[in-house]
Amino acid sequence: MRAYLLAVPLIALAVPARAAEIPAASRIEAVTVFPSGAEVTRVAKLTLEKGEHTIVINDVPASAVPGSIRVEGKATGRLEIGSVDSRRLFVPRTDQDVAETERRKLEDEVERLRDERGQFEAQVQGAETQKALIANLAALPNRPVPAAGADRGEDWPQILALIASGSREAHRGLIEAQVKLREIDRKIQDLEGKLSSIAPSKEERTEVKVYVSAAAPLEADMTVRYQVPNASWVPMYDARLATGAKNVAPKLDLTRRAEITQRTGETWDQVALMLSTTRPTAGAAAPELFPVTVDFEPEYKPRPMAAAPPAAPVAAGRADAPDEERAAANEAASELDAVEGKSVRRMAKMKEAVVEQAATVVAAPFQAVYNVPGRLTVPNTGEAKRVQLMQEAIEPELAVRTVPKVDAKAYLYAKLVVPKGGSPMLPGAVQLFRDGTFVGAGRLPVLSPGEEHELGFGMDDLVRVKHTISEEKRGETGLISTSRTDSRNYKITIKNLHERAVLLTVLDQLPVSKNQDIKVELTGKTAPTKLNVEDKRGIVSWDGKIEPDQEQVIEFGYRVTWPSAKAIQYGR
Repeated sequence: MRAYLLAVPLIALAVPARAAEIPAASRIEAVTVFPSGAEVTRVAKLTLEKGEHTIVINDVPASAVPGSIRVEGKATGRLEIGSVDSRRLFVPRTDQDVAETERRKLEDEVERLRDERGQFEAQVQGAETQKALIANLAALPNRPVPAAGADRGEDWPQILALIASGSREAHRGLIEAQVKLREIDRKIQDLEGKLSSIAPSKEERTEVKVYVSAAAPLEADMTVRYQVPNASWVPMYDARLATGAKNVAPKLDLTRRAEITQRTGETWDQVALMLSTTRPTAGAAAPELFPVTVDFEPEYKPRPMAAAPPAAPVAAGRADAPDEERAAANEAASELDAVEGKSVRRMAKMKEAVVEQAATVVAAPFQAVYNVPGRLTVPNTGEAKRVQLMQEAIEPELAVRTVPKVDAKAYLYAKLVVPKGGSPMLPGAVQLFRDGTFVGAGRLPVLSPGEEHELGFGMDDLVRVKHTISEEKRGETGLISTSRTDSRNYKITIKNLHERAVLLTVLDQLPVSKNQDIKVELTGKTAPTKLNVEDKRGIVSWDGKIEPDQEQVIEFGYRVTWPSAKAIQYGR
């Protein structure tokens, strides 16, 4: 039976000096990634004798947040944790053994090349000696002539042949040896550069010391949890719409994906990965508001400077002014600076208060955790790792929306409802496909289960839209107090060429008066379904359903009336 160890905060307690330090190598077992930051779980397996021990884990990255480090675990016997300490320190790199092996290979190669270089140096010396001997042979004709009747004994044809062949061989050997020496010198230089690059190095790490007491010999699995910055995940979506047919209902397949990046200082190698929507660093409480007061500004009445001549006021502190005048001017300037200083400080406080009130806190309205299937590797390079979270089929409601005043085209929309009881959706980019064809990209907002949203899937060529101005005129009304009028009437024609009925929304606008003397009146045969759509003044809409092969006509307009003595202009 395995006993459980309680997680303890980072506190320092008195630990007996006799506690033996036991280095423990740990590996990353699981990672929970947040929209900003991540929580890493490391596991170290070790065997302990009875007594008190200090477990040293030094493979936690330097970026670990000190206050987030927690230690817990399981053991085959009674094991108590006294305290947990952490500190930053430099430790040898984890790949130091590999580097040391490579270093020894390079040193052996350099030594071999230097031995080979010595051989070619000897070859150069031999060639130089050979050239000197040949030079001595060439000097034979310069010896003194022997006595009369004496034979010199030289075979000149043979000597000349020896000089020619010897010179060629000596010169060739010398050149070959010098070329080899240059090649060896370049190789030695390259190898020495590699040796310098793999010189013994250290990296900054977080050392975690766990002081424990074992009641008996046991085996334990120590778990270290900590949070690190420089990691994040963002949601991504694929929305694939099948528009269906006359007897086939439309279908929307929504695939949720995630893009994970990290630069935490450690590689997540074959880890169990979870994605959470919580934001542990976004703040736990709402911001605090402070009172804001309003009051009259203090009236400032400058003191008259009686000592100063009216025509030539004395400048504060002027060197050529009398002492009394200079003192009075300095006093007045000091009082002015004091008043202005108070005013500046008051304005600074007001600005600071406004900024503080305007600050916002990013808070998650819900919590969700996605368990990524399998085990993944996420490199410590910032390279994006994309995974699929889930896929769900949604029965959408298709609708057509058009704004003929701006663009006489119809656009297809699919209204989706997030399934109740499912997980919410975070805001993210969505790739849109209609009947297997990519039609563009959009963006999803935060959507909770049961919430509705509409996605646009591009132009619908089977809905024809036409927009025309049927009437446009200006005139005057009244006998005594005349007014001017501007009347405009429009005609919008929509025809459905689909084999089934579709929902239809037509959007247009009316002028909005910014003066009570300017009156705007809605005219026309077809009254809008909604006024001030989405709280936008002047925006009107006609909502309904259009049957297959049906043509709908919307006739509407407006009349603007204003005093004839004035002129109007249309603007935004």
